[in-house]
Amino acid sequence: MDFSKFLADDFDVKEWVNGAFKVAQQEAPGRADAHAATLVMKLQLFIQEVNNSIEESSIQALQNMPRVLRDIEALKQEASFLKDQMIMVKEDIKKFEQDTVQSMQVLVEIDQVKSRMQLAAEALQEADKWSTLSADIEETFKTQDVAVISSKLAAMQSSLAMLVDTPDYSEKCVQLEALKNRLEALASPQIVSTFNTLSTDQAKLFVRVFTEMDRMPQLLAYYYKCHKVQLLNLWESVCQSDAPLKQQLSEFYDTLLSTWHTQLQWTTQVFKNPYEVVTVLMIQTLGAMVPSIPITITAALDRCPAESRLDTLLELHQTAANFSRSLETAMQPHLNECNLLKVGELVSSVYSPYKNYQMLYGDLEETNLLIQLSAVPLERGEVLDCVLELTHSVQKVFGLAAAAVDRCVKLTDGLGVCGLIKALRALFSKYVSDFSVTLQSIRKKYRLEDTPTSEVFTEDWTAFQNSIRIIATCGELLRQCGAFEQQLSNKILGKAGRFLWEGFNPRSLSGLQEGGAERRGQKNPWQEYNYLQQSSTADYNNLLETLHTLKEKGTGNSSLLSETRAALTRLNQQANQLAFDSVFLQIKHQLCLISKPEGWSSAGLGETLTENLPTFSLSPQECITNIGQYIMSLPLHLEPFVTQEDPALELALHTGKLPYPPEQGDDVPELENTADYWLGSIARATMQTYCDVILQIPELSPRATKQLVTDIDYLSNVMDALGLQTSRTLQNITTLLRSKPEEFRLTAKPLPRRLSSTIAAMRGIEY
Repeated sequence: MDFSKFLADDFDVKEWVNGAFKVAQQEAPGRADAHAATLVMKLQLFIQEVNNSIEESSIQALQNMPRVLRDIEALKQEASFLKDQMIMVKEDIKKFEQDTVQSMQVLVEIDQVKSRMQLAAEALQEADKWSTLSADIEETFKTQDVAVISSKLAAMQSSLAMLVDTPDYSEKCVQLEALKNRLEALASPQIVSTFNTLSTDQAKLFVRVFTEMDRMPQLLAYYYKCHKVQLLNLWESVCQSDAPLKQQLSEFYDTLLSTWHTQLQWTTQVFKNPYEVVTVLMIQTLGAMVPSIPITITAALDRCPAESRLDTLLELHQTAANFSRSLETAMQPHLNECNLLKVGELVSSVYSPYKNYQMLYGDLEETNLLIQLSAVPLERGEVLDCVLELTHSVQKVFGLAAAAVDRCVKLTDGLGVCGLIKALRALFSKYVSDFSVTLQSIRKKYRLEDTPTSEVFTEDWTAFQNSIRIIATCGELLRQCGAFEQQLSNKILGKAGRFLWEGFNPRSLSGLQEGGAERRGQKNPWQEYNYLQQSSTADYNNLLETLHTLKEKGTGNSSLLSETRAALTRLNQQANQLAFDSVFLQIKHQLCLISKPEGWSSAGLGETLTENLPTFSLSPQECITNIGQYIMSLPLHLEPFVTQEDPALELALHTGKLPYPPEQGDDVPELENTADYWLGSIARATMQTYCDVILQIPELSPRATKQLVTDIDYLSNVMDALGLQTSRTLQNITTLLRSKPEEFRLTAKPLPRRLSSTIAAMRGIEY
């Protein structure tokens, strides 16, 4: 048996017993009782054996205990003895220090005297050396050997450092500087020749010489001047060519880039900090160009027509951007070896000619967009041509807006967002204004405001169909405006969002300062160039607030073009009103015929019959039947609202609001269906206008009253046939017209008093 499992931490009694019986069942099936008895006996024997082992171990431990106690006592005595010895040693050391402190002080003073004497001796030697060198220097200059003269001057400078406290120290300094100037003047022709021919060995010699003289800045000035003159002469010759400025700048930038690579390869062998040296060469060259880049850009833009000025500026800026990217690529692997402050100056030198234009980007873009918009015609001679131009203008105006966004990214790297938004608002504002003027022109062409000159009734649905196309155009404007606004928000955050740091709070001035410090700590000046922050803190803070708002609200809920959306909604409302008025025009013309006074006088109606003539013997007037037939044909023309799958039209119709909404308390299910909504609005307009016309009738004879009731009943039947409710005012008028004179007062009691008074006056009833 394996009893080792009893020692395991995860020992399980049931598992062990089951395992033991499982083995027994395999070896001797059916003998579980016998195996259990054997297993119990073995366990008892094992327990007895363990007990014996524990007892033996206990006895042995008890026997060893006295010896352990004795060892502990001996160790304790030895520790006490060691402690006493340590105390004695400490006292001996203390006594030794007290006895020798005076002797050590004397030794220290002697050592200080020795050091001072050595310094004095060295100073005397250097003073004597200065005298010797100053006496021999003239002979050395006669040799014209720059290296020898330099070593002599270096030795004189070392000697002079030891003579700081001498009375004539300042005179010696002046003398030494004069000697250095003589050496520099002597070597200057050789230095210029060396840098022009790129002689490495000679250059190394001059670097060593000028380093010893502490005049490296003067040597670098020779280097910059030699190569700067060559580059500036090249620029002057390029400017004299007839090539366009873009080509001139590209050619000069290519030369600068080539110079960067060749000079970096050479200066690496000569100077300790080659990247800084070549960077400064680029900075000085860009700053000394004649004519300067800003002047050439201004001249080029002045020669351009206004509509292409911004595109020309973008092309010129692109040449600088290409040069910048090439330099960044060349520097990137060794950026940690560069002087980042100088690299930042170089970036500013490359882009500074465009800074003023970038700051004015919003105004430039607005002018450019308005010029381009003026080339998008909306007004034409024929109405159908106007409708087509309005439809085609949607893609054009949003194409202009998208191109403006691309220009903003290219010219300002996203920093001109606020100017872009201002320009886009101006673009859409002018477009909406032109669109609105065109709608007003269409209204005049349809003579929607004119008084009818003919009583002939004609059904012409062309105006309505054209108006529906205009409404669909407005819907497309609304749809594309929403999509464009989201795309604009995404692009702004994607491009300019890197300028917004974590934890930015527009209400915290310290947050702005911390963020600025954080951004200045970035490692790549090419990526961190920020003309806006350098030029206008207020404009930069406005940009950050705009970005913060976009990030907080999300690009789907931005309000960048909220004014534009509101203007387009008003434009859509205007288009809906145009469509409504074009449908209602014929109804309005027919209703105008009803209000003529002679139509309701006794003579006008041929009042020769008795007043007791039954109402059913009368027929509705032709103008009323014309209106009824016209309204009955409306569902046929409104059916496309239901069947046509046009998201833009559906959006415009749901956004727009029609006049004559349902009366409060009416059960109107029509709002769910656009066609029913339009039919209901036109019907309510008809009834309201009809009521107004009736109340303008000066006099009603009994015969005319019955005729009017017949007309109203006919119109009410038309409304019922279409599933529409007759207006309360028209119902009240019918009730008052049906009322007998003697019952009029009682009938009018629950009705509006003003209405009752008007009807009573028309019928000549005392009320």
